[in-house]
Amino acid sequence: KLAFLVLLSLPIFANAESPTPERITTILHSQRYEELKPFGADALDPLLSMYEGGDIRARTQVASALYYLSLKSERARELLYKDLHTPDESLRLQVQWALGRVSSDESVVKGLLDNMRNDPNPLFRDKAACALASDQIHLTEPQRLLMLEGVVEALGDEKDDVRRIALQILTIQTGQSKGFSPDAAPTERYAALGRWRAWIAEYR
Repeated sequence: KLAFLVLLSLPIFANAESPTPERITTILHSQRYEELKPFGADALDPLLSMYEGGDIRARTQVASALYYLSLKSERARELLYKDLHTPDESLRLQVQWALGRVSSDESVVKGLLDNMRNDPNPLFRDKAACALASDQIHLTEPQRLLMLEGVVEALGDEKDDVRRIALQILTIQTGQSKGFSPDAAPTERYAALGRWRAWIAEYR
């Protein structure tokens, strides 16, 4: 009889541990994102519903969770991409980092390259570069080529911080600098940029 009662209780326990909105909310508030891993893709729908209907704080938490899960999802890409230019610092940073973890899409690569070069806030430029360097985990080879081409061209940017972070990306991605110095005289920079352009042409 005791064993029978234990068996009857098992479905109730399993249901309590399913990725319900309440369970997901508890995990997000505690920032114990590792507890989402056992749910796998089943966690995506409740997370994305929370993102779609949430305020800035909720969207920031969900973006952090999506970064941790690192599961490809077109719906996640679409929702996150809408906040790629949000002025809110915390949300923008989490979105920039999470996008590459949920997608392999040219729009994400191009959007991050644009933020890296053109955003008026140096912090957002720098963190977009971090996302390009380390978080594009699902890219196909043609998409990686697109990213590298954009970063090589950023070596010629008029802003010294952009040249510096572009070189950091290339060093992380390729292990090379090709003698490029962001603070060198223009003639020296252009010569080194020519070496990078020759490299990317050969890579292509």
